[in-house]
Amino acid sequence: MQIVKLTVTLIAASVSAAVFADGSAPVYGAAVPAATATPASPEAWVAKMTDPTQNASAFKDPQKFIPWLVAVTDPSTAMAMGNAMMNPNTSLKMMTGFMSPAAFQNYMQFMDPAVSMKWMGAAMDPNFYTAAMTTMANPSTMMKIMMMPMDPRMMNMGMQMMNPSLYTNWMMAPMSPQAMNAMMAPMNPGMYTNWMGAAMNPATYGPMGSMMNPATYGSMGNMMNPMMMMAPPAAAPAADPAK
Repeated sequence: MQIVKLTVTLIAASVSAAVFADGSAPVYGAAVPAATATPASPEAWVAKMTDPTQNASAFKDPQKFIPWLVAVTDPSTAMAMGNAMMNPNTSLKMMTGFMSPAAFQNYMQFMDPAVSMKWMGAAMDPNFYTAAMTTMANPSTMMKIMMMPMDPRMMNMGMQMMNPSLYTNWMMAPMSPQAMNAMMAPMNPGMYTNWMGAAMNPATYGPMGSMMNPATYGSMGNMMNPMMMMAPPAAAPAADPAK
């Protein structure tokens, strides 16, 4: 029994050291640097959720998952999403986003072992699941959900169904420049070149991508690389005139 306890303690310590290398546990839902700042409005959240090149970020890091959970349980985000889905430009942006190599990289980053290590560390951190349960049991959120039918934004979203311009926009969407660009993208050879480059780039797969890099295996990797085998032999060094 003591051996089992010691083993569990060592595993927890190693995971914590890998995830929280700075020696401090993260504060879930706290402010983060501007480069990775969370969206500040429901519309910004919807724009990120409908962007295939970055909509998986909340599931790669527990620190980003809590703000995402707060946003999806807020009725204002649901109303913003409803308004966005009635706009044909949202569908066109999602279509073009899925054709971008950045979307492939967005999902392939789940192969990074660091993602699993972060979630293992969060599973053993009481701050994480306390923050998640607090979000789900927030009385303010429940009150917002109950008042949702009387929210002016909800009424405005319902009235949009009676707006003739809504249907006009959808009828004209296939002839819009954004739709033309989306339909012409598969005819661009550069798109497939970019996809091949992203698929063959070891950085796309995080540390797992090093297995695709011949340089990782030293001389054995160079022997397996056809380009290295076809390379001309190096020239002999010039003789030293001093000798």
